[in-house]
Amino acid sequence: MEFTAEQIAGILSGEIQGDSQVIVRGLSKIEEGKPNTLSFLANLKYEEFIYNTGASVAIVNKSFVPSAELPKTLTLIKVDDAYACFAKLLEAYNQFRTKQPQIEQPSYLHESAIIGDGLYLGAFSYVGADAKIGADVKIYPHAYIGENVVIGDGCVIYAGAKIYADCVIGKHCVIHAGAVIGADGFGFAPNQENGYNKVPQIGNVVLEDYVEIGANTCVDRATLGSTILRRGVKLDNLVQIAHN
Repeated sequence: MEFTAEQIAGILSGEIQGDSQVIVRGLSKIEEGKPNTLSFLANLKYEEFIYNTGASVAIVNKSFVPSAELPKTLTLIKVDDAYACFAKLLEAYNQFRTKQPQIEQPSYLHESAIIGDGLYLGAFSYVGADAKIGADVKIYPHAYIGENVVIGDGCVIYAGAKIYADCVIGKHCVIHAGAVIGADGFGFAPNQENGYNKVPQIGNVVLEDYVEIGANTCVDRATLGSTILRRGVKLDNLVQIAHN
């Protein structure tokens, strides 16, 4: 990644105050800024750091008025919403780090699986029979995709995530490392021997579009029917969603 302040301002529809040709090669926190990095100031609680930051460029709100002298090496890009604009740049930066389409070896892709264009399938990952994978999906190493699983366009399945058979993942979902989608719901019936009989869990899990599942989170499959997470749900790490 290498951009000038002028190019970044163009992306963000911002106003430049300083050197429009200064080069940015990375991103940084305002209090840890280094030369040729870009930072931002949205919360004035952190204003003190902008007066001695080493960053070359800082995104600030148009309403920001310095109360002291800024570093001579600092260029400002003034925008309507500094936080939202920095988030936009983080997303663009993340795209540079995204895996390119390829099927790494060794990996297993069942001959009956249907895959869309632009698939990245990492080494040691597994895609089972009759799975349907949409376009521009990224499946990182050691992930498991069971039989009859459906994964919509633009999804990212990180390393070691497991999606059990028959589960349905909507478009543009993110499932982080170690998450398990579709393990059995916790269903047991007492028996006459003072023990428990397992109740078969024959439902599935449905994640609607734009759902994000944190690392090592578990969403259990339904006994019958579906455990459903609606459009746009965001779960943190280590969350348990029970069946049904």
